[in-house]
Amino acid sequence: MLVVVSGPSGVGKDTILEVLRQLPGHTGHHYVVTCTTRARRPGEIDGVSYHFLEPAEFLALRARGGLLEANEVHGNWYGTPRQQVVDALAAGRHALLKIDVQGAGVIRARVPDALLIFVVPPSIETLAGRLKGRATETDAQLEERLRNAADELARQHDYDYVVVNETGQLTGTAERIGEIIDIEAARHAERRVRI
Repeated sequence: MLVVVSGPSGVGKDTILEVLRQLPGHTGHHYVVTCTTRARRPGEIDGVSYHFLEPAEFLALRARGGLLEANEVHGNWYGTPRQQVVDALAAGRHALLKIDVQGAGVIRARVPDALLIFVVPPSIETLAGRLKGRATETDAQLEERLRNAADELARQHDYDYVVVNETGQLTGTAERIGEIIDIEAARHAERRVRI
């Protein structure tokens, strides 16, 4: 299956997927590494956290059809490398994408059988605290992310499942997403897609 995990910035998508990839039964999935033009944050590794590209490289890749979806978010480009998804599905592995709401909409239009999971914070105040705590944005960027988060949260009905990432419950959140993947894989064999 093609599985999309998205949610507002700061909801914990990266950390949740890191926990999920360690859970029994979920180590064999292919966790697609997104391409981005944004600057690398401390601790991020090129090719592991993201594929960090210059804007010209990113746009050339997109022009060649190398991206399944691509969107500009918070002034930077993000996109899903098509070949990673194709290779994972051809090998019989679930391909997990961590993308924003815009990208999820593109995936839903192009791959209607994709499984879309939306991760939400327990409250907008909790999300604001998480964004402030990571200290990677200016005050203006933080305000923009919170405005965008409100818009994104209003689109959660576009998803197959909504999962709350409760504070201090990362393992439980990852387990719930893993359960959803297992249930859907067993329930809907036809959901296995080709790109």
